[in-house]
Amino acid sequence: MLHLVNKSPHDGCNLDTATSIMKDGDSLLLIEDGVYGAIKAGKAASLLEGRSVSVLGPDLAARGISEDKLVDGITIVDYAGFVDMVAASDNVQSWL
Repeated sequence: MLHLVNKSPHDGCNLDTATSIMKDGDSLLLIEDGVYGAIKAGKAASLLEGRSVSVLGPDLAARGISEDKLVDGITIVDYAGFVDMVAASDNVQSWL
């Protein structure tokens, strides 16, 4: 399953909830303000360790977040990569 989170971890518990139900083989894609969850020194960094996590590159750029500020192991994808992730997933859960 692909989990999509678009809200900042400072604006609710969507990221907490999504990561709490993730199973082996699931992936997480942070989009829009959700990319704030990928910041290495941030509130949610520990939730992402050891998980398959990607962030949408254009959303990082729009918020002035550079790659060196991200939790180690996070993959940056472009819009085509976003579409590929959705197409490759049997199920997509949006945490909006």
